[in-house]
Amino acid sequence: MNGIIKQIEKGKPIFEKISRNIYLGAIRDGFLSAMPVILFASLFILVAAVPEVFGFAWPEHVSNWLWKVYNYSMGVVGLIVSATTARCLSESVNRRMPEGKVINSTSAMLASIVGFLLLSVTPIDGGFSTDYLGSKGLLAAFVSSFITVNVYKFCVLKNITIKMPKEVPGTISQTFKDIFPFAFSVLAMVIIDLIVRNTLDVSFAEALTTLLSPLFTAADGYLGICIIWGMMALFWFVGVHGPSIVEPAIAAIIYANVEANLKLFNAGEQASNVLTVGLGNFVGTMGGTGATLVVPFIFLLMAKSKQLKAVGKASFVPVSFAVNEPLLFSAPIILNPYFFIPFLLTPMVNVCLFKFFVDVIGMNSFMYVLPWATPAPIGLVLGTGMSLWAFILVALLIIVDFLIYLPFCRAYDNVLFTKEKAEVQTEAYTFAQPTVVGATALGGGGTHVQENTQISEAAPTLEQQTRVLVLCAGAGTSAMLANALTEGAEDYNVPITASAGAYGSHYEIMENFDMIILAPQVGSYYDDIKEDADRLNVKLIATKGVEYINLTRDAKKAIDFVLEHHQ
Repeated sequence: MNGIIKQIEKGKPIFEKISRNIYLGAIRDGFLSAMPVILFASLFILVAAVPEVFGFAWPEHVSNWLWKVYNYSMGVVGLIVSATTARCLSESVNRRMPEGKVINSTSAMLASIVGFLLLSVTPIDGGFSTDYLGSKGLLAAFVSSFITVNVYKFCVLKNITIKMPKEVPGTISQTFKDIFPFAFSVLAMVIIDLIVRNTLDVSFAEALTTLLSPLFTAADGYLGICIIWGMMALFWFVGVHGPSIVEPAIAAIIYANVEANLKLFNAGEQASNVLTVGLGNFVGTMGGTGATLVVPFIFLLMAKSKQLKAVGKASFVPVSFAVNEPLLFSAPIILNPYFFIPFLLTPMVNVCLFKFFVDVIGMNSFMYVLPWATPAPIGLVLGTGMSLWAFILVALLIIVDFLIYLPFCRAYDNVLFTKEKAEVQTEAYTFAQPTVVGATALGGGGTHVQENTQISEAAPTLEQQTRVLVLCAGAGTSAMLANALTEGAEDYNVPITASAGAYGSHYEIMENFDMIILAPQVGSYYDDIKEDADRLNVKLIATKGVEYINLTRDAKKAIDFVLEHHQ
């Protein structure tokens, strides 16, 4: 098993390179920027639909109003994502552009929106069709944003622009600079639209969706969903944030299927599309990548070793809310041979069980998008419409996951317990020897623990307020260290303020901070952010797994860490 893991670990540099791909990153960050719209829309649908489960129907005018809010938010999410993806991609490209060459991200956003409308909208009598303005048009949104930004990049590098006299104000001069890249990018979409409509008599968005539908159908099968969530776990097992690699590739279909399921349900049919965002958040990654929801409870209730009991106690709350880094790095599970099989197997078994309940038993799949941090059992029940089968499936998943993880947890626990017993026996021989605590020597006649309530004397002092930004993949793990720093700053009267953020949404705010700390799962992005950090004179620090978890648990250590790295 160790040999297999070492071979897999050799591929880590490749995995990290994929995770830093600017196009995948733009899709991920574009969705992150649009997430408030998606969650806002889903909230209204939950209000509209959940009461019907209990036999309550809203008055027609109330129902129409709720659907109106949904249609004007989630119904145009493709349009929104075309803009946010273009902005995120243009910002990533700008960080790689020669000095003095900059893409106007706002102009690129506008061009991408126009391009998306050309690729997705079909004129009809009295207006235009909106079928592909929502999640069904996400693929066209990505195409529009990618083409737009690359056209802008070409024009900026080749200096294809309208030059204005230096006396002209900068804002007016920038407007003329953007005319050619805006026109060329829109023209590219016009050409694509003309070719597709004249050959296939449909919009580009519809043609692209039809062309890729066999691939999406295959991905919706047992083998497809096993590969998706198995690979996600495999990447995480070697320390690379798996969802950052896998989710952008399936982002379009998992959101489109949620909307399709809702339409099926409202039409009185079964919501049968399995491959959805909820399948990942609440089934495949139940309790975090690796479906680790049950693991902290196994450690807490059944482990004999002090280490695993402590890990279970510290991690069961965050894992319940899908933040499982405290578990992954402190057990550890990452690169631990004892957990290789269950970490990959459990997500695959979970998604297959869910598909069985949908395909064979007839349970509805996910029809609503809920925040990823919703506890998985609650998210599964609410997201699928609160059916009886959903409650049964939740219980079954917990039991099956428990049975899969239990023997591997016990095997690892036995190793640690044996090691701890040996250490206790060794310590027994030296217990009567004098022990030095701090600067005080104590004899064998008693023990004394001197509580350390002071910050390390070796750490420098701060003369002014230091602002710290902690970044992780989804702002969950980063909040743990930010909270520890905030607590330590208050306890030890140190001028430090801390905030938590998600990598990808930090570029506009990083200039407001003096230090940025990267959580382990985004440590591979160190080189990508370093240039911006140096330009803004912001101290950048990457942390390792166990180190980071220890900092989140000890406010004093967290403060010392910041002080020691502050210059």
